[in-house]
This record gives sequence, C-alpha cells and structure tokens, in this order.
Amino acid sequence: MDARILLASGFVALAAIAGVLVVAASPDKPEPASLAEAKLATPAPVAAARPAPLPKKDEPFVIKRILPITGAIKYGEWHWDDKNVPAGPIVVTVDLDARVLSVFRSGYEIGATAVLLGTEDKPTPLGVFPITQKDKDHVSNIYTGAPMPYMQRLTNDGITLHGSDVALGYASHGCVGMPNDFAAKLFSTTKVGDKVYITRGKQVGMGDSLAGG
Repeated sequence: MDARILLASGFVALAAIAGVLVVAASPDKPEPASLAEAKLATPAPVAAARPAPLPKKDEPFVIKRILPITGAIKYGEWHWDDKNVPAGPIVVTVDLDARVLSVFRSGYEIGATAVLLGTEDKPTPLGVFPITQKDKDHVSNIYTGAPMPYMQRLTNDGITLHGSDVALGYASHGCVGMPNDFAAKLFSTTKVGDKVYITRGKQVGMGDSLAGG
C-alpha cells in the first residue's frame, strides 16, 4: 500500500479520536451567560464613597499690631499706616464707648478714627455685621436725600458706614460716620462680605482674637 495513503489514514483516525475526546469533555448543558462572563472577567473593585468636605469655619484673627497713637483720638482726627503690612483679610471694629473705629488687615491695625454714632433714640446697634453693599456716591432715601459718601451698608434698615462731618455735638441716626478722607480709604480697602464688629467698651489689644472675615 502506498505510504501516503497509510499516513492519511492515520491522520483521519487521530482526528476522529480527538473529536470524541472534545465531545466527552463538554458539559451536557451550557452554563448561563452570566456565569461564563463572571469566570472570564474579574469585577473591578468598588471605590469607597468619599465623605463630603466639612464647611470651612472662621479662622482666628489675632491682633498683631496696634497703631502707636498717643492719647484719645479727637473728633475729625484720623490715622492711617499700611506700609509693609501684608495682604490679608480685613476686619473693622467699632467701640461705641470710645467712639473709635479701627481697621485691621491680617491682624495689623492700619487705620483708626473718631466717629459719629447714633443717639439714645436711634442707637448704633451692637453685633457683627458683614458689609452687604457699597456705594461711593450714595444719597439717603430715608433722611431727605442726605449725602452719604463712601457708604457701606451693614443692615437692611439703613445702618451704614459712611463719610460725614465729624465734629463735637454731632450725631447720626444710628450709622457710623467718619471723616470723608478716612471713609474714602476704608471704602477702597474693604469688599462686600468683610465683617464689622460693633462693641461697647471692648477695645481690642495685642494678641486678642477675632473671627476672620
């Protein structure tokens, strides 16, 4: 017999045996597609949920410098020195007993002035007030069109910081009035949202802490 015929017959026999083995190894019923996929693909790990960030709290605002002012500040007098003071948050304080407004930047006092305040009938309120509006050329719509230059609003019922003629014997309707030149400097320094602390007899000193703006 031809050797090539014998070789071909051998290949056919081997192929038949291999087919029988494959059929014998196969399961009677195919596995569900979901199980087959589960075996082939390793599931990706589920990332742990990240906690939501906590709201930012006010940071301490520590007084680092007080302007070297000798004696009480007189009506119409004001001081301003921001030379070499670093940039940072602005905080304004008003002491009703001392009748003094102070301006702090990054904890350094950069300005101070004597101010006009309200009367017993219309007092300047105590509290912490964010500046909610600024208007350089504001005119009052409550008090017969009175000019209120460099106005910075503190309350919705008309309490503001503004420029005024600060002199002995004068008073406001609850606003904090300051010399116009000082009011202009303050206006250019603050922004909406900066805080104004109005206290009675509580002047801040070196190392004292306020809430940041």
